[in-house]
Amino acid sequence: MVTIEDFRKIELKVAEIKEVKDHPNADKLYVITIDLGNKTKQIVAGIKASYKKEDLIGKYIVVVDNLEPVVLRGVESQAMLLAAQDAQGICIISPERKVSLGSVVK
Repeated sequence: MVTIEDFRKIELKVAEIKEVKDHPNADKLYVITIDLGNKTKQIVAGIKASYKKEDLIGKYIVVVDNLEPVVLRGVESQAMLLAAQDAQGICIISPERKVSLGSVVK
């Protein structure tokens, strides 16, 4: 079980996807640059089978901003996007309207 105190440690924020590149060492991964309003970060995400690069540019997403960076197949990922997965594939979690970049998700 996760306590409310544990959950409060997670910084969920709204970001905009600015750039999407193919991962140089993995067929199923993208390297994504996001804008959080006051900073940019790089994310490595396994969403290639569900999204075309051009469909991601400008998309508002929810990310875990304070996740410890990890290197995935040789490329650093500095945050994590939130998505759901079912039999139809992956669906990125997005706010229903544009909000200020960096807005906290509660």
